[in-house]
Amino acid sequence: MAIDLQKEAPNVVTEAGFKMLVESGYSVEVVCKQDAYRKNSVWHGIWLLRAVNEDGVEKELVTARARPNGDFIQLRVFKTVTGLTSFLIDLGFSVVAFPVYEGQRWTYTLADMPDDDSDG
Repeated sequence: MAIDLQKEAPNVVTEAGFKMLVESGYSVEVVCKQDAYRKNSVWHGIWLLRAVNEDGVEKELVTARARPNGDFIQLRVFKTVTGLTSFLIDLGFSVVAFPVYEGQRWTYTLADMPDDDSDG
């Protein structure tokens, strides 16, 4: 049985919907839920993403997969900077920064025009 996320949980959105919101003008807010730490050469932590519009309406990114224990809607959690960076680049962001302390936030907005000012 499929769940209609708009009826069940109107403040959440799956990956496909998240991408559409960002392309339509929503900002992406990265929220650090656990202090980041480096293990070997990889940064770990817990980050969540929200799509936020000009009026402050927030939609949290969730997984689209059903869980066997009955929890159908779960927040999408990024546990490494590599995963977070890959997701943000796939959304169209060419510069990536991330918060490293619990409670910090960082906001991204897609520009109307691509950034041609790169010395690469």
